[in-house]
Amino acid sequence: MPSTTGLIDVHAHFVTDSYVAAARSAGIERPDGMPGWPAWTVEDHLGLMDRGGIEKACLSVSSPGVHFGDDTAARALAREVNEFGAGVRDEHPRRFGHFASLPLPDVEGSIAEAAHALDTLVADGVAVESNHHGLYLGDARLEPLWEELDRRGALVFVHPTSPPHADSVALGRPRPMLEFIFDTARTVSDLLFRGVLSRHPHIRWVLTHGGGALPLLADRMELFRGLLGDGPEDAASVVEQLGRLWYDMAGTPFPRQIPALDAAFGTGHLLYGSDHCWTPADGVLAQIRSVDAAAQPSATETWRDLTSRNARALFSASTR
Repeated sequence: MPSTTGLIDVHAHFVTDSYVAAARSAGIERPDGMPGWPAWTVEDHLGLMDRGGIEKACLSVSSPGVHFGDDTAARALAREVNEFGAGVRDEHPRRFGHFASLPLPDVEGSIAEAAHALDTLVADGVAVESNHHGLYLGDARLEPLWEELDRRGALVFVHPTSPPHADSVALGRPRPMLEFIFDTARTVSDLLFRGVLSRHPHIRWVLTHGGGALPLLADRMELFRGLLGDGPEDAASVVEQLGRLWYDMAGTPFPRQIPALDAAFGTGHLLYGSDHCWTPADGVLAQIRSVDAAAQPSATETWRDLTSRNARALFSASTR
């Protein structure tokens, strides 16, 4: 019998009319090279969850984030979308969670917003992009933010975004197809090689799309770590350090993405992710069917069982 375990979706998005209006005012009509902005409503999202057997979804704002060039405006927009997301969660506490947006690269504003989101709004975590206007996550300027989030034992959801000079490197194609995958690997390598992961072990990092290209690059990163005599302060290998992070299966998990992740890091930190509303409902349902139809992890546990068990462990992890 197929498992009836409800999925816990750690990679779900929302948009609001005012958020889209702010992005369009900044000249963003085709975000990350996509054809346009998606539509979203609470009712439509709940309907999709019911059809797909999704028990709960943690909502966040996707790329391009909330900072469109002005710190003051970004702080206000982050507060607005966070209040909205928390409100949706409060109206449907059994169905939705919430990861709060931060107005990076404004570090001071982000520390303040993280405190408000985690203490007042009681967000499940915070969401950041893989880079913020070219500032990657290992940059020393972000160290005060990581120190505060490590002190809290916070969950940090890392969503990919377009890299610098994306118009040149993407060759006219939507950046989520390839560039998001590469930018996840780029920013995590920065976190690792600059020692952020080892200095801040209490942050619960969640990566999307099976870690992007990381499963294929971990051994190469270890090789160069030795050749250059450079690397993280942690004595653990690259594979060991990356294996401590959490990974969702948004995108095309089978037949190749999750087997590659399993071979590199195992499935003890594997989570389910839909990527709705940027992935249309029909695409989400097709992906769920592929997960249910794939060879299951064991004779006694399905991918639904495994990812939901892992999600509960992630969210129940004690904070400092």
